[in-house]
Amino acid sequence: MIVEALAAQGVRTVWGVVGDALNPVTDAIRRQDGVGWIGVRHEEVGAFAAGAQAQLTGNLGVCMGTVGPGSVHLLNGLYDSKKSHAPVLAICGQVPLAELGSDFFQEVDNDLLFRDVAVFTRTITSPEQAPALLEQAVQAALNEQGVAVLTLPGDVGDQDLPKHAERPRFVVAHPPSRPDDATLARAAELIDAAATVTLLVGVGARAARGHVLALAERLSAPMVLTLKAKDGLEHDNPYQVGQSGLIGNPAAREALDSGDLLLMLGTDFPYREWYPQGKTVIQVDVRGAHIGRRTAVDLGMIGDVTATVEALLPMLSAKADRGHLDSCRESFTDWQGRQRALLDPEHDRGLVGRIRERLDNSDDRIRPEQLADAVHRHAAPEAVLTVDTGMSTVWLARFVEITQGRRLLGSFNLGSMANAMPQALGAQALDRSRQVVAFCGDGGLTMLLGDLITAASYDLPVKLVVFDNGRLGMVKLEQEVVGLPEFGTVLANPDLAAVARSLGLLGVRVTAPEDVDAAVRDVLAHDGPALLDVVTNPEEISLPPHTHVSDAWGFAIAKVKETLISPDGH
Repeated sequence: MIVEALAAQGVRTVWGVVGDALNPVTDAIRRQDGVGWIGVRHEEVGAFAAGAQAQLTGNLGVCMGTVGPGSVHLLNGLYDSKKSHAPVLAICGQVPLAELGSDFFQEVDNDLLFRDVAVFTRTITSPEQAPALLEQAVQAALNEQGVAVLTLPGDVGDQDLPKHAERPRFVVAHPPSRPDDATLARAAELIDAAATVTLLVGVGARAARGHVLALAERLSAPMVLTLKAKDGLEHDNPYQVGQSGLIGNPAAREALDSGDLLLMLGTDFPYREWYPQGKTVIQVDVRGAHIGRRTAVDLGMIGDVTATVEALLPMLSAKADRGHLDSCRESFTDWQGRQRALLDPEHDRGLVGRIRERLDNSDDRIRPEQLADAVHRHAAPEAVLTVDTGMSTVWLARFVEITQGRRLLGSFNLGSMANAMPQALGAQALDRSRQVVAFCGDGGLTMLLGDLITAASYDLPVKLVVFDNGRLGMVKLEQEVVGLPEFGTVLANPDLAAVARSLGLLGVRVTAPEDVDAAVRDVLAHDGPALLDVVTNPEEISLPPHTHVSDAWGFAIAKVKETLISPDGH
């Protein structure tokens, strides 16, 4: 019943590790046409993969974890789905009913364990309950855009349903809504009164692309995109000025600081310190709980971005003065030019390059900017890109354009390590003919390294690009900015390409800047799973769009300390 109902909902893949209590379910999957089982080496990978599928399709992702530890291992990936509003069903095993509450071997209280991560969590205690509880679980996941957990004791799963048991029926409905006319009129009044407007646009506006571009044109407004909004809103956008925050650029900072009114569309951008002060703020979000929780707003508008902007546009007067927009766009173009100078392997041999090289690349290692740009140029127009949390996110944000047809996934709300490879597996299982490229940090990849075997075992042709700087790079930067010497961040990595080859993947290792472009091209063209291990510069400086004297002073102190500390840390 469970597997047939999931198949009817369009679920095509279930992720997990087989075992005891869930053997009846995995056996049903074996016998069910159209639903495939992918056995991972770590349940966390399965949860991330299911979450990636849910984000890409909008349909239910499904993962499984058996009794006790197997279910516990799902938690991190499920938290990522919770914070990404991805509909995921986790089916968890449990000890036999007669042993519940007896501290039996491997017993864990799943309903308690998953209470914070899930919008629905229940334990099936009889066959009669099963159809209704499955229906409630899937309905909750799909309609509340979150995680549902259904626990199945080992002695219940293989029991027969009552002869005339109802089959689950799933209804998914997300009807568009918009604010009332009075609220729209007040928004138009505030916007018309402002001399200049800046848009801060999030992934919640992805479906409203055309309307948002029309709004920016009407208001002559620069558009700051959150990282998640690169997916769908970056390409062919003459108003966008990149990202804000630590991964951002000076143009985005200028746009936020110099606008009189900030109009937030479908974003829950979390970093309070990067919001401008003293501005009129209007926020549009379909989730009322998001209104005003990051920065104080003058007007909150609860509604779907498409429907809201569509209704608002006719009420707005056009702003003919494009000075604000043009200034921010010019700053953005200038910054992009300075960044692109780092992409040429010959850069460090020029006058400016030699000066910078002494600061951050004295060993002539491969700059991560060069690698990110090569992936951007050679990746397919419809590629799915996943990215680990950390410095690899910085390089993707700055040097990879999410062109029309491309998709982007990352742990952008939870900020977990080790997400890129599992999410790439999930994306690739949806469509083996579509190129999937993972931007992997060496720390993230090695955390769940065992599931390289999954890519090889199921012939999932993912392309894993490893920024191998031998460091936990973001932590290193965090330490140095506050004046601490680097400590505990060095990674004693093996030859990751050789590891990949030993597991059945194509493995290519690059150590010279002049070899990067050809290696990226060839690896992305390979017809099976492949890992590109690129040894990049660990000292690369990634400057945020706005730095303080204290930041530079802390960085300088850290560098002095690092030269004075002996290898044993004294």
